[in-house]
Amino acid sequence: MLDSIPAILQAAAASPEKRTIAVAAAQDGDVLQAVAEARRQGIAQAVLTGNPEGIREMLTRLGENPADYAILAADTPEQCAALAVAQVRAGQANFLMKGLLGTGDLMRAVLHRETGLRTGRLISHVMLYEVPGHRMLALTDGGMNTFPDLEKKGEILENAARVLCALGYDRISAACVCGAETVNPKIQSTLDAQALANMPERWAPYHMTVFGPVGLDLAVSEGACRHKGYAAPGAGQADILLVPTYEVGNGIGKAMSLFAGAKNAGIILGAKVPIVLVSRSDSAESKLASIALGAVTAGKV
Repeated sequence: MLDSIPAILQAAAASPEKRTIAVAAAQDGDVLQAVAEARRQGIAQAVLTGNPEGIREMLTRLGENPADYAILAADTPEQCAALAVAQVRAGQANFLMKGLLGTGDLMRAVLHRETGLRTGRLISHVMLYEVPGHRMLALTDGGMNTFPDLEKKGEILENAARVLCALGYDRISAACVCGAETVNPKIQSTLDAQALANMPERWAPYHMTVFGPVGLDLAVSEGACRHKGYAAPGAGQADILLVPTYEVGNGIGKAMSLFAGAKNAGIILGAKVPIVLVSRSDSAESKLASIALGAVTAGKV
């Protein structure tokens, strides 16, 4: 079971099945630095779309030989995205990464009805966080679905469960995070949490237990559960944190990174392949870990 960021990095580097990542608009120094390090560590090869001269210049500055990379010329963000997606469709790449283009440009190519990577599943974001001294947590969805309803929350949970199953988890505990553990008919998130917790048959294929509504403390702290007298299967030991809105997820995630020094890695799920989509403010380590996460989950989610 890969239950830590270092374990994911090690597994990706040690895998005999080497993966290839298609990077859309690769002429970004930070992205290329992570891609180059992934190649050096044996995590993934790369197909780079975008401005060939700019890409070669950046690779050279990073101490890389541009000849070690497949570089495909594309002028506009739309062309970069379409070409990267086409590499996946042609079997030349196993997963995608966003470079120097807007998320909307990339996702339009991914979701194109004729030439994209649609599956019919909901597209959602899963971010793994590992705070020193604590278990690794999967936080979802802090990036793609802004205010999901009950139906979408169910699909978001399934996408997150697929990630952990791909990492070898044989038991998963998911917490529906709300402001408190009391069901309040005036607060929709608590009603949704209660409904999700009462769907054991849906979660059985993932060997997943879902509980909630709970505050963040009851999701991750057994001590808080004892103090408040809260009991539910998996309480205090959540592997997945399902948040009610993207603002909650974004805030919790950034707090773990900025205030607690959490290692992190994230991918987008729901397309035919994982998509590495990182913030420009993410560290080089985070970008590399996200590539490793895409590599170990490609073909499994």
